[in-house]
Amino acid sequence: MNINGFQKVSETHWEISPSGKMRVPAVIHASEELIRGMDDKVREQLVNVTTLPGIVGAAHAMPDAHWGYGFPIGGVAAFDADQGGVISAGGVGFDISCGVRTHLTGLRREHIDAVRRPLADALFAHIPAGIGSQGDIRLGQRDMDDMLAGGARWAMAEGYGEAGDLGFIEDQGCVDDAQPQCVSERARKRQQREMGTLGSGNHYLEIQEVSEIHDREAAKVFGLVEGECVVTIHCGSRGLGHQIGTEFLREMAVTAADHGIALPDRELACAPIHSETGQRYIGAMRSAINCALANRQILGHLMREVFGRFWPGRELPLMFDVSHNTCKPEIHGDGNPRLLYVHRKGATRALGPGNPAIPETYRSTGQPVLIGGSMGTESWVLAGMASSEATAFSSACHGAGRSMSRNQARKRWHGRQVVDDLDARGITVRSPSSRGVAEEAPGAYKDVAEVVLSSERAGLARRVARLQPVICIKG
Repeated sequence: MNINGFQKVSETHWEISPSGKMRVPAVIHASEELIRGMDDKVREQLVNVTTLPGIVGAAHAMPDAHWGYGFPIGGVAAFDADQGGVISAGGVGFDISCGVRTHLTGLRREHIDAVRRPLADALFAHIPAGIGSQGDIRLGQRDMDDMLAGGARWAMAEGYGEAGDLGFIEDQGCVDDAQPQCVSERARKRQQREMGTLGSGNHYLEIQEVSEIHDREAAKVFGLVEGECVVTIHCGSRGLGHQIGTEFLREMAVTAADHGIALPDRELACAPIHSETGQRYIGAMRSAINCALANRQILGHLMREVFGRFWPGRELPLMFDVSHNTCKPEIHGDGNPRLLYVHRKGATRALGPGNPAIPETYRSTGQPVLIGGSMGTESWVLAGMASSEATAFSSACHGAGRSMSRNQARKRWHGRQVVDDLDARGITVRSPSSRGVAEEAPGAYKDVAEVVLSSERAGLARRVARLQPVICIKG
């Protein structure tokens, strides 16, 4: 069977064999239903990725893949620096280190429902959200440098967080070898007042009920109990990350020819990993990763402050915090292990059981993989599988994935009606933008249940628990 140029290899493995300038296959991990719903741009962009120098294995697309800038969103590709491999700003994305963070509450749905509206109002008032939103934190140059180098560890030292948080954040809250000096003054200025803010688009803070358990052993280890609620935060590096992406995409596009790189698409702008441009981008990107980790750490603190007004003394332990827009150096390959630079754009690292990079508490189960749905549908917690290493460089999906553009969604839905419809279903939404709510209408996204089932069947990550929205603070 052939769909959109992809030949069916198995129920969840669709492939285009190398031809022309392709160096490796292009692979989509998805059900037939999902791949039929993907636009042709996913195929075109994934094939373009396979032509980049130094790519290893295959260019992969996750079940939630859709059109992006250069790389498809949901794209995964690994490059060998010693074989002329490249780093691509488009392969990381503009919202560097956008990710998801989930806290346990120990509160049952009825406890939240008893104060649902005042709790939603308090969260909305305390946590800045929306386009250009600013917080109370203002960073000078020295504080900015410390934050870019220290990530969530800096935030903890500044009083944002609780003992034990860092052990449940990817990279223990800070990536090494960040180079704040590679971050421009323009990027720094955009971030001066944006720490501790959600931003806009699909970013949110959501209270969710654990509505169904699929893997009881893993759920117990993760602390997930059916009927209890969690708090999930989805955001990234705000204006700083976007500015870094914009600047380096422009520079990489101009200098690609100097490195002998023929770009099939200007949006795939890249530079050799060992080049001066590549090294500066890596240093700036790692600084932005730390910015995002610090930002989510502060947001978790602000959320805890609000909960403390309603339930004084209640602990809200961090379950996990993981990014899904990054490029990281990782060792891959059983027979011939080597250092690769793995780009994950709208894809989550999904390490399997026993991996030493996972918090020790979770090594028996595999890494928690946090999957955002939409404000009217479920989200999911998955667990990394050992098979994901060979399948897609230990990667899995990151969310439902859009099925229509924001412009299409605005033409189809009105924000006020979306809010009212969700309220009738027991889901309380607070947002500064009616337009933003329309753009993020539940119907604008793929079926997240089908996405996570495909991920499980493909051997990327297995389902642990389904989460239903109760309160959504939407940027």
